[in-house]
Amino acid sequence: MRLEGLHEQAEARPLPHHELVCLQRCALRKRGSLLIWLDKEMARHAPHEGRAGRPPVFSNVAIQFCLSIKVLFKLPLRQTAGMIASLLHLAGLDWPVPDYSTLCRRQKTLKVQIPYRRADGPVNLLVDSTGIKFLGDGEWQARKHGVQGRRQWRKVHLAMDTATSDIRAVEFTPSREGDSPVLPDLLGQIPQDEDIGTVTADGAYDTRRCHSAIIARGGTAIIPIRKNGRPWKEDCPAARARNETLRATRHYGRAFWKRWAGYHARSRAEAKMRCLKSFGERFAARDPDRQTAEIHIRVALINRFNALGSAEIVRAA
Repeated sequence: MRLEGLHEQAEARPLPHHELVCLQRCALRKRGSLLIWLDKEMARHAPHEGRAGRPPVFSNVAIQFCLSIKVLFKLPLRQTAGMIASLLHLAGLDWPVPDYSTLCRRQKTLKVQIPYRRADGPVNLLVDSTGIKFLGDGEWQARKHGVQGRRQWRKVHLAMDTATSDIRAVEFTPSREGDSPVLPDLLGQIPQDEDIGTVTADGAYDTRRCHSAIIARGGTAIIPIRKNGRPWKEDCPAARARNETLRATRHYGRAFWKRWAGYHARSRAEAKMRCLKSFGERFAARDPDRQTAEIHIRVALINRFNALGSAEIVRAA
């Protein structure tokens, strides 16, 4: 499950403070706009691939557009088809609309195109994971009336760029999977021609596999040592770098090392998880492939919102 998509070069141009404040306010207003742009040159029909069987009617771009409306407004499939038909009618476009069965079937095999921006210099990643429910009672109902029946989650692993706040890598695993085995796959989604500066994660990623994967990409691990951590045998560069962190933590203290290394920036990844769950606390689909497409569409929408503008973070004290 690789993150595939288009990228744009992020512009880094210093602006006066008053102009920056105005741009941020305009960007926040644009996020609430109901204006929807429809490209008349969009490839609505799928190209003929020359394979046996009936070819698909609608292109992947058209299916992703419909599913994006579904996720954005939290609509069922039939209501999504009705809303798409209304939007096309208001735009004066006589385009065919896929029905709910077509959307449900194509969502299982859809490769979502996720746009992102590339900043100048090496990319610094913030890694975190969260669980999203797809079966069972809600949290309030479980606290009020107790757990009735089984509840199941899926784990979503994200890697966020600190410069653009865009999600650059995403993995989707069952709830029984741990965090550390997924980190090499997240780093593998970053293009090889793009350098990795730092990778910030919590103590669950303090493993040989994670440190080796970060060193292999030329990055620096900002991962706190576990409280019962011991020195590793220095038989590789990853073990030596990790032992240096352990010695610094023991000498200066864990709190000082976190401030010095900039570990607390990882809270931005936790805030990004809240943005991911703002589209819904649970999945609408129960099939893992359709859930993967839904998560990728959520990530694509979040990156689009970031492209409109993000708030500037300023330390108050």
